[in-house]
Amino acid sequence: MIQKNSQIYSLEHFLSSSHQQFQDLLIDLKNCGKQLGDEDASNLGSGLGKCINLSNLRLFLQSNKISAIGGSALGSGLGKCTNLSNLILHLSFNSIGEEGTSGLGSGLGKCTNLSNLTLHLSGNQIGDEGASGLGFGLGNCTRLSNLTLHLSSNKIGAIGGSDLGSGLGKCTNLSYLILHLSSNKIGSTGASGLGSGLGKCTNLLNFTLDLRFNKIGTSGASGFSFGLGKCTNLQNLALYLSNNQIYRSKQLKINCFKSIRLVALKLES
Repeated sequence: MIQKNSQIYSLEHFLSSSHQQFQDLLIDLKNCGKQLGDEDASNLGSGLGKCINLSNLRLFLQSNKISAIGGSALGSGLGKCTNLSNLILHLSFNSIGEEGTSGLGSGLGKCTNLSNLTLHLSGNQIGDEGASGLGFGLGNCTRLSNLTLHLSSNKIGAIGGSDLGSGLGKCTNLSYLILHLSSNKIGSTGASGLGSGLGKCTNLLNFTLDLRFNKIGTSGASGFSFGLGKCTNLQNLALYLSNNQIYRSKQLKINCFKSIRLVALKLES
């Protein structure tokens, strides 16, 4: 029998359950009494792959010892949940790394019915390869309308920032986007590439971006703003750009967003 609302707080409970019964599922393992590793994450991923009726999932796995193997296994399992439309996944402060994030992105890219996604991956050292893989995977989720990505403190450079933007640019149904990318190494080239990709999200209405502590210069901010200026339907924009090397921010505000009829603009630099 399908259970519309299920809450699980131990891995053992989930693994011993009838997986096909789950439709709306909360799995909260952040206080399960031990730190979870790759074997646990792999078992969890295997179980999730059997949840063929799952449409809504909230999964809390932050501050564990999950590395590349576990991250990829979770992605593989989630990729089999083809009816999934709403996903909240907390994986911050593990050790998933570049390979694991790419595997996770590959799996999520098979969830083509996703419309709402919140993904917490801060503090996982995902690097350029991981950001690129994640962007490539999410680019297949063309039904996404609401997306929140927490990717702070991950050693993402110019290539990763650009590729992430390129991937998200394929999500043309996005209307609500929050990107937390502070404390990386995206730089001016990466910021320009990010803006170029996001400029293809022409249905974007609400956008919040945190790019603090990324070594971005004025040229990078200008390039980013030029790309984003193509999002002519944008109504609400919040940009956090402090602790970079950006000058003449007020002039950027005037020149780079004049093509957008913003209802609200918050620019912190």
